[in-house]
Amino acid sequence: MAIDLKNLTIEKAHEALMRGDYSAQDLAQAYLDNITAKNAELNAYLEVYDDVIAQAVRADRMIAEGTATLMTGIPIAIKDNILFAGKHASAASKILENYTATYDAHVVQTLKAVGAVIIGRTNMDEFAMGSSTQTSAYGVTRNPLDTSRVPGGSSGGSAAAVASDMALVALGTETCGSVRQPSAFCGLVGLKPTYGALSRSGIIAMGNSLDQVSPFTKTVSESEILFNLLSRYDSMDATSVPDNMRTAPAKKEIKKIGVPRSFFSGGGLDPRVLANFDASLEKLRAVGYEIIDLDLPILKYSLAVYYIIMPAEVSTNLSRFDGIRYGLSADAANLLEVYEKSRGEGFGKEARRRILLGTYVLSHGYHDAYYNKALAIREQISVALAKAFESVDLIMTPTTPSPAFKIGEKLEDPVAMYLCDIFSAPANLSGIPSIALPSGFTDDGLPLSIQFMAPHWGEDALFAVGRQFENTLQS
Repeated sequence: MAIDLKNLTIEKAHEALMRGDYSAQDLAQAYLDNITAKNAELNAYLEVYDDVIAQAVRADRMIAEGTATLMTGIPIAIKDNILFAGKHASAASKILENYTATYDAHVVQTLKAVGAVIIGRTNMDEFAMGSSTQTSAYGVTRNPLDTSRVPGGSSGGSAAAVASDMALVALGTETCGSVRQPSAFCGLVGLKPTYGALSRSGIIAMGNSLDQVSPFTKTVSESEILFNLLSRYDSMDATSVPDNMRTAPAKKEIKKIGVPRSFFSGGGLDPRVLANFDASLEKLRAVGYEIIDLDLPILKYSLAVYYIIMPAEVSTNLSRFDGIRYGLSADAANLLEVYEKSRGEGFGKEARRRILLGTYVLSHGYHDAYYNKALAIREQISVALAKAFESVDLIMTPTTPSPAFKIGEKLEDPVAMYLCDIFSAPANLSGIPSIALPSGFTDDGLPLSIQFMAPHWGEDALFAVGRQFENTLQS
């Protein structure tokens, strides 16, 4: 039978599998057929795993034995920086081109345990450094809604896989908008959970104090399903938060939405994005939400702070890729040349740029002037957001300053590319959860998006407002 992949959700697929309308093998094959038809153009997948059908056979066995859960047999894609034992994981970099993972990431362990079908690894910006999936060493990923445009980044391959029905859902990682921004560009729901909610064990690190595994889905309910499955303490991750410290805000009716209007009134915001944002506010006001203007001038420093802290952590994390222990190792006459050639040939332009910037801000004489000052302002941003949540339940902004841009449009202008992250940075710096929601389309069919931020462990509030906003779009 033909499976309607376009309108399929986790819940619908689960019900069909339980009824026996089709098997997990049938479902997996439908996605594999779509990948065969579409991936050559979109370049969403870097590798489709050779054991997909074998995984589906196991899922069918679990269904037959009565041990299936909601995610059993559900096809999911994972970003190329998430380890799957025995499979390649390159972080879209030449320096890790032939690296084979020796263990499973914690999130992969969890997916395997419930019988999910992991289809393959998806393209990304090299080491998650980018906002467009153009810095990958393995080619550009194209936006399925308009192949002349980027899908966003750094998790653009995962977004494109879901938006093109080459996976039902997918995992990416967020360091600063790397799931929310591609979700906005591809018309998807993108959740950035509370920092420490999902284990970072088995994730190729970019910025340790910022990175968080995050799901791509078509609906809010699916995002909630994945969050509830994967949000668990992991003793192998020092940043994973123990269960007894995961204190959610007191349950109450979500009524007050704060809008830091000054944060996006300084120019640079596409008029179509602003008009859609205002229309979305009116939809929420019409269903009973109170909209409150917030004064949060500190937020304007978020992006500058991020682009000091992140490169500093990149510089430290990527120092391990030296041509000695694993990955690319260039032939050279001595040890220093091995380092220089391996890193020079293995890292792309954007990775080298951020390594150099991070090394600079951590160097003697500049550490206090840049890095320590950025840490202090980061703390002030966190305090200001916590204070704001005393008077409002959620904070709402546009997800991105513009719809998806053309391939090549910002590639030679790093500052313009970095500005794509402007609305993402506050949540990543403070560790609070945020969700990006489709909110309409431009006249020429490009997706638009809004995002909500909640206090730490406030994911339930994000899911509640997300579902209600979805309903306003359907009514």
